[in-house]
Amino acid sequence: MNPFDPSSLSVSLLALGAAVFALAGFVKGVIGMGLPTIAMGLLSVAMPPAQAAALLIVPSLVTNVWQIVGPGCWVLLRRLATMLAGVCLGIAAGVGWLTGQGNGSTRVIAALGVALVVYALLGLMKVKLQVNPRHERWLSPVVGLATGLVTAASGVFVIPAVPYLNALGLDKEDLVRSLGISFLVSTIALAVSLRSSGAFEMGNAMGSVLALLPALAGMALGQWVRSRVQPELFKKIFFCGLLALGSYLVLRSEL
Repeated sequence: MNPFDPSSLSVSLLALGAAVFALAGFVKGVIGMGLPTIAMGLLSVAMPPAQAAALLIVPSLVTNVWQIVGPGCWVLLRRLATMLAGVCLGIAAGVGWLTGQGNGSTRVIAALGVALVVYALLGLMKVKLQVNPRHERWLSPVVGLATGLVTAASGVFVIPAVPYLNALGLDKEDLVRSLGISFLVSTIALAVSLRSSGAFEMGNAMGSVLALLPALAGMALGQWVRSRVQPELFKKIFFCGLLALGSYLVLRSEL
């Protein structure tokens, strides 16, 4: 079965894929993250991980582009430029870990899950982490480099970038947009690094293109919900989402 050819998939598998990407897109629309984690977790029950990952390529790229478009996008890009450069450098330096470390990646993913759970619980308890603007200039590239190295080791983009971006004191729309910028750059940098190392082939991406449609529909609905949520409630939803994602990463590493 060709993992990229929708004609080789059963109707039930196509329906499952559409439902999964619609749900993953909805979550991303609400809290600005979670599409790859949810899609990979649910699709891997019914298909090989490589096939599930192949379907993620186009939805991940396009939904992140959609997420960052809007007022203040270029201002955020300039503000986060050194962090993004650090992400690219870290991924390029450590990409061999993802392709060659075997069970080591499982331990890294479990540790990331625990870190997300702790951070989410602190947020729900209203323990506020804040970055002093005076430290942002040197801290951004350090956080970016660390995020890139963690991404290279695990394929997960969230630590320490997500807590850092939330600690910058951005409003909910700028926070979601900054997450999209970080994830987009991480996705592109990881794909380029894997392709240059011979570990990633694009092939025929028709299946991935079709997966984009339900992902966009779900994301549009999620954004509609987010636009009607008050900032305080959004923070609770955001941290609950992080708690769920972190718990999933821990459980996945144990299975």
